[in-house]
Amino acid sequence: MEKNTGFKRIFYAGLYSFKGFKSALTNEVAFLQEFIAVIFFGGFSFLLDVSHYERLAMIISLVFVLIVEILNSAIECVVDRISDEHHILSGRAKDYGSSAVFLSILIVIAVWAVILLTH
Repeated sequence: MEKNTGFKRIFYAGLYSFKGFKSALTNEVAFLQEFIAVIFFGGFSFLLDVSHYERLAMIISLVFVLIVEILNSAIECVVDRISDEHHILSGRAKDYGSSAVFLSILIVIAVWAVILLTH
C-alpha cells in the first residue's frame, strides 16, 4: 500500500483528527462537558477586562484540558480493548490518565485565579 505524502497526507491527517474530535464529543461524556465549559468560559473571557496575552493564556489553559482528556480517553480505549478483566496495571493506567486531567484542571484554576485576582 502506497503512503500518502505532501498535501494529501496533511488532508487525511486532518480528516482523522476531525473524526477523533467528533468521536470524543459523541462517546466521551467528560470530553463533551469539558468542551461545553471551554466554549462558555472561552466566550466569557472576552467579557473580561484583561490583556490579549492574559486572555490567550486563559483560553490555552482551557484547551489544554481538552487535549489531556482526549489522551486520557485514548489510554482508556486501549486498556479496554486489551482486556475487560480487572488488572492492577490497567487500573493504574486509567488512574494516571485521570490524574493528568485533574492536574490540567488545576492549571486552569491557577491561571484564571492569578489573572482575575490581579485585576
